Amino acid sequence: MRTEIPVTIEGNLTGDPESGRSDSDVQYARFSVAVNDRRFNEDTKQWEDGNTIYHPVVVFNDQARHIVDSLSKGDSVVVVGKLRFGTYTDKEDHTRETRDIIADTVGASLRFATVSVQRAPKASGPDAYAEGPVAAPAATGAGIAR
Repeated sequence: MRTEIPVTIEGNLTGDPESGRSDSDVQYARFSVAVNDRRFNEDTKQWEDGNTIYHPVVVFNDQARHIVDSLSKGDSVVVVGKLRFGTYTDKEDHTRETRDIIADTVGASLRFATVSVQRAPKASGPDAYAEGPVAAPAATGAGIAR
């Protein structure tokens, strides 16, 4: 069973992104984002840290390579994607639960940092029509916000 919920989070990478290839040769990157519940205490007039939630994030295809090349531990990011819950049965026949954010978009947060953007070359040939867990928008521009 899998359930997906749209989600947007902002937080910090807890480690450098790790990359790999799936059994079907799709490139992916995995990383964890710590989201801290920070609140202003009206009594003390100070910001206080609350609970920290660690979100495992997975991203596919070219974006995975861009993330590995661009981001590192401690970087502040904004992640937009789907929170996916799932279950599986382990080797001992126990039911286990999983939770991942499957990212559609990942970007550096500019709240406390600056970045220099370098555009990646556009795909051509067979790569322009590649399909996988996350495919690029169609060439007609369908689904692209303007």
